[in-house]
Amino acid sequence: MPMKRKVALTMAILGSASLGLSGCVVDDAEQASSDGELSGSLTVACGAMEDWCQAMTSAFTEKTGVQTNFVRLSSGETVARLESAKDSPEFDIWHGGPVDGYGTASAAGLLEQYESPNADDIPEKYRDSENYWTGVYVGALGFCSNQAKLDALGVDVPDSWEDLLDPKLKGQVSTAHPSTSGTAFTTLWTQATLANGDEDAAFEYMRGLHNNVLQYSKSGTAPGQAAGRGEVAVGLVFTHDCVKYKEAGMTDLVVSLPKEGTGYEVGGVGIVKGSKNLAAAQAYVDWSLTPEAQNIGPTVGSYQVLTNPESVQDDRMIDLASTNLVDYDFVAAAEAKKGLTTRFDEEIAAQPRE
Repeated sequence: MPMKRKVALTMAILGSASLGLSGCVVDDAEQASSDGELSGSLTVACGAMEDWCQAMTSAFTEKTGVQTNFVRLSSGETVARLESAKDSPEFDIWHGGPVDGYGTASAAGLLEQYESPNADDIPEKYRDSENYWTGVYVGALGFCSNQAKLDALGVDVPDSWEDLLDPKLKGQVSTAHPSTSGTAFTTLWTQATLANGDEDAAFEYMRGLHNNVLQYSKSGTAPGQAAGRGEVAVGLVFTHDCVKYKEAGMTDLVVSLPKEGTGYEVGGVGIVKGSKNLAAAQAYVDWSLTPEAQNIGPTVGSYQVLTNPESVQDDRMIDLASTNLVDYDFVAAAEAKKGLTTRFDEEIAAQPRE
């Protein structure tokens, strides 16, 4: 049964009974100080932009005194690292990145169930029914194009998935690899969803796209940077990343969305199974669901839509209500992920381009 704490930042000492429920052995000195305040340290596997990760962990350290560090990892890398170190976890928290990766991790026994008292403030559609993760932001998948590059090629700004198959874009599309990147897996699962679950049809599209892909990056944010530098004409990213790069000076960038429908991410937060500082990890989750924490994102140029309704809404955030989103099934995506990425490795990535 998942555990629940009333106010994590004012609670810190867990009794032996609650530790038994967690299945974790935690050093009391690491968990809490004698006066009931949080202490020790946390390490966060962070799946968002590095400056967002830095701002979040620094703010939590300042608020609680818990020394909180992060390692920036893509979704696939995080699952691999959690799996390789499951007997002696190197991380306490996973924060940021699409939750289909969290589904894969929870199915493998790599995440701790925890029902935060603040989860009630988050719409149910952005929460895991088994309390392995809670959503902290939402982002839509889209096209991040370099207008000058498109003009030189004589190509319009893409507004459909089919536009990316234009022969004029050969070697001009950048996307990440779905085995390492949650963003790229969102692309793959979106194609399966648009094909009504027909995986063969989804892979037929991905084969066509493969012919136009310059190279597959490890990180899902890299294609937007490649487009901004003019290395390619189009990058497949979550649209808020493209907005961030444009604001940072890559002024040729333009955001567009596929009219057929697009996938989206719910960026999550969850506790790693075997965290060595469970009280502080729970406190971190509780805090991450508050407007105070979520409002940090826009201050560092991260314009994901925030899940707490009381958090700031910025006009640079995409309007989800007017965006044609596919019916993205995160549970099914997590279950299918290993098989689909293995198939992608064999049938797409390893094949020569035509």
